[in-house]
Amino acid sequence: MTTRLELANAIRALSMDAVQQANSGHPGAPMGMADIAEVLYNDFMSHNPQNPNWANRDRFVMSNGHASMLPYSVLHLTGYDLPMAELKNFRQLHSKTPGHPEYGYAPGIETTTGPLGQGLSNAVGMALAEKVLAAQFNKDGHAVVDHFTYTFLGDGCLMEGISHEACSLAGTLNLGKLICFYDDNGISIDGDVIGWFADDTPKRFEAYGWDVVANVDGHDADAIHAAVTQAQSNTDKPTLICCKTLIGKGAPNKEGGHDVHGAPLGVEEIAAVRENIGWKHEPFVIPDEIYAGWDAKAKGAAAEAAWNEKMAAYTAAYPAEAAELTRRMAGELPADWAAKADAAIAAIIEKGESPATRVCSKNALNGFAPLLPEFLGGSADLTPSNNTFHNTSVGINSMHGAEQDFTGNYISYGVREFGMSAIMNGIALHGGFIPYGATFLMFSEYARNALRMAALMKIRNIFVYTHDSIGLGEDGPTHQGVEQTATLRMMPNMSVWRPCDGVETALAWRAAIEKTTGPSCLVLTRQGLPFQQRTAAQIADIRRGGYILKDCEGTPDAIIIATGSEVQLAMGAAEQLSDKRVRVVSMPATDVFEAQDVAYRESVLPAAVTARVAVEAGVTGGWYRYVGLNGAVVGLDTFGESAPAKQLFEHFGFTVDNVAAAVRKVLS
Repeated sequence: MTTRLELANAIRALSMDAVQQANSGHPGAPMGMADIAEVLYNDFMSHNPQNPNWANRDRFVMSNGHASMLPYSVLHLTGYDLPMAELKNFRQLHSKTPGHPEYGYAPGIETTTGPLGQGLSNAVGMALAEKVLAAQFNKDGHAVVDHFTYTFLGDGCLMEGISHEACSLAGTLNLGKLICFYDDNGISIDGDVIGWFADDTPKRFEAYGWDVVANVDGHDADAIHAAVTQAQSNTDKPTLICCKTLIGKGAPNKEGGHDVHGAPLGVEEIAAVRENIGWKHEPFVIPDEIYAGWDAKAKGAAAEAAWNEKMAAYTAAYPAEAAELTRRMAGELPADWAAKADAAIAAIIEKGESPATRVCSKNALNGFAPLLPEFLGGSADLTPSNNTFHNTSVGINSMHGAEQDFTGNYISYGVREFGMSAIMNGIALHGGFIPYGATFLMFSEYARNALRMAALMKIRNIFVYTHDSIGLGEDGPTHQGVEQTATLRMMPNMSVWRPCDGVETALAWRAAIEKTTGPSCLVLTRQGLPFQQRTAAQIADIRRGGYILKDCEGTPDAIIIATGSEVQLAMGAAEQLSDKRVRVVSMPATDVFEAQDVAYRESVLPAAVTARVAVEAGVTGGWYRYVGLNGAVVGLDTFGESAPAKQLFEHFGFTVDNVAAAVRKVLS
């Protein structure tokens, strides 16, 4: 009879051997948490290795992602399509086992982790998505959305500030199906954490409103089992299980110390581990009886089959809801989306209004949201300023103190920009929703690493950033975005839209909704902007990211390129330069424009026209790509000032006269 310890030792052996072969990695945490993983996967996890995308599976997140050999080992042992060859290829080019878990590589990896604290925050998002989806779809006797979210985390995750943002909100929202295992081993890279992390973690989480199971022996299977059973029984609060463990458990000369954290054990110590734990097998050799003890394929298939029966009964009783749930979990837009979106945009064009683009954004939401029940919006305590609460929004946690309503579609995240963004990533990864969340553009800085993770994972997530420039005005340079739009554009896979009016704003929203290969940022103004008249062809070309808004007869003498609030200046300058042939190009999304074919890009920005001026109320560097070294950029390579917006634009040279003068200069 294979013992639990032998099953856990398989994780230890695979982890130390893979790290040794790669000559790189982190063996300590996988070896220390192996017993917890064994109990969780063999006693509690509901998952199907033969269908990693089963909608009602339990989610598992390795928040301390440097311990990646733990999930890789477990996925291999339980029967996922992750062969031993991939474990042998740990941390090597094009392997399915990169140094930190990456979404989209190994089956069963639910999110990309490594930047500490973000996996935990993603798990909060997954648990929140499960709770909202269950409230929206489950009926009496038909619990078709019903799963847990588990995460492993370490001291580093809890030291990161994002853990406070996310876990505070998780407690407030009573996410009772979130269960977190804290690897309390007291060690980080620098040594014993007591010198820099002396928090009373159980009291901290109790203060958040969590259930806490403290002082669990992380190497005692019975104690771990009892703790998880307790956690599952309390669905009113999330649970933190504090597991006392030895980092590098099993390494006789290194366990319990920081030397085992992030370096191979070495040949001699690995031999000592094998002797110490009684593991008599060669590297990467797992006996059949160990595989049999871990194999979850039959159990997983049975669990999914049982759920399929539930889903069949649900479909018979509630066919429309079942079809809708299936569609949403597949990430597909409604069948009538395109036609109805066209109609919503046509209505915006017909109105011809010219408010701030943050208001245009709300108008677009009012048109699109009724078509998309999967919209799950929110704001980091700036809802009235961001204009993200549309006409069909229903607050989950009301802004006015009412009872929580998880059938709703809008989250007040509180002042938690980083936490909000990482939670949104978790919501997107869970499935069933298209999340969007908002703050001021300046505070995208707080959230930057979560945006990068969304882009790295290529997930659909929509980040709404208002008050986009010195146009914010009197709040001053602490709140005025100068470099943010440019640096967001530098992020691979991220689309960044800075629209100039209601039509561009609506089409930016549509592009973000329809994009399934990465996230999008919508960069919006505080101040009102004029409505631009366009032909049907011009409107169609907005979706290409850059297009000719105003043209001239024949070959242009000069081209003015502008975005957002500065498009009106470009148009005014073109009118003033009546003695010249001037083309105005609106370029709301540079990445989208650059993805167009060469012929289209040449038709908009012909190489023969070298007299070019770009206009944007932000840093200038990126625009020389379009205007060349002999062109000019009317921009802002300094921080702003505190004053009314109109005065600031004049002070910093954002006037029609100045743009026209810049064009004349490049033509001279």
